[in-house]
Amino acid sequence: MGTYILLSRWTAQGVSHVDAAPARIDAIRRQFRASGAEVKDAYLVMGRYDTVLIFDAPDDETATRLVLSIGKAGNVHTETLRAFREDEFKRLVANLP
Repeated sequence: MGTYILLSRWTAQGVSHVDAAPARIDAIRRQFRASGAEVKDAYLVMGRYDTVLIFDAPDDETATRLVLSIGKAGNVHTETLRAFREDEFKRLVANLP
């Protein structure tokens, strides 16, 4: 399972229906679970982004498909980061030339 950080900014459509955002997050949790992924944490944040979602997915293709489905709804613009846990990072750098 890979870990991903999904940063999002509300569109005009999304912010005009911000009161529905908690229900959208619940729906995202269900959709991710049905695809073999898991939402670990969801945050409302202040600053450049409006929400941060941390999730695990079985592979990059699944993660990409899920994020695209979120964007397709039109409520947010997204940026996705592949995150490597400390143990993964150590393993990656252990084999550097």
